[in-house]
Amino acid sequence: MPNIPTPHIEASSKDEIASVVLMPGDPLRAKKIAEGYLEDVKQFNHVRGMLGFTGTYKGKRVSVMGSGMGFGSIGIYSYELYRFYDVATIIRIGSCGALHPELDIMDIVLVDGSFSTETFARDAHGIADTLIQGSPRISEIVRQVAAEKGISLHEGNVVSDNVFYTTADTDWSAPYAENKVIASEMESFALFANARAVRKEAACLLTVSDSSFHKGEELSAQARQNAFGDMMLLALETAIASMK
Repeated sequence: MPNIPTPHIEASSKDEIASVVLMPGDPLRAKKIAEGYLEDVKQFNHVRGMLGFTGTYKGKRVSVMGSGMGFGSIGIYSYELYRFYDVATIIRIGSCGALHPELDIMDIVLVDGSFSTETFARDAHGIADTLIQGSPRISEIVRQVAAEKGISLHEGNVVSDNVFYTTADTDWSAPYAENKVIASEMESFALFANARAVRKEAACLLTVSDSSFHKGEELSAQARQNAFGDMMLLALETAIASMK
């Protein structure tokens, strides 16, 4: 039985998807990136509304596709892209909450490692680590591109969690300090685990959208969709620079 199309991606040929895929959480943001930054765009997926597009950026083919929210969603889409469509690199581009006072709203974070107490990596791949690193080669390219473009960049570990709303009064200060966590988000741990399991590459770039240290400055949903220009530019330039 053929592996493609998959249950969640309707592209019938591997050639419809580029070797590097940018993955925002919101499929509408994927559409906005494709329309605003890519040329000769073709849509390769709309199953369940998880939009995916391939086009060219500075003459090189790049794809962009929504990941959805949480480990389950990005876990499915990233695995299918890696395993069945021969995607080499996925760069998550999303938002995060600041857990360190030095991070301001709209700062860009390059995720070195993703910490989680969730069981995704163990259940899916037998990986017992609670801190999983991004791909060193892609991270180094991000640093180089940021320096060339004059884009300010913070680096550090993030906590990645499936829980957004909670009624539990849990003190996470000790494990966050031990793992040098500077921000929180909901997808990178599953992405990094999948990349490690199938020997592919992954990176994660995040824009700070809210902070407990800067009350009243949170971005609206519309602002999150429209205001991440520097991060998008950094991701696109990294994508084409990373192609072997």
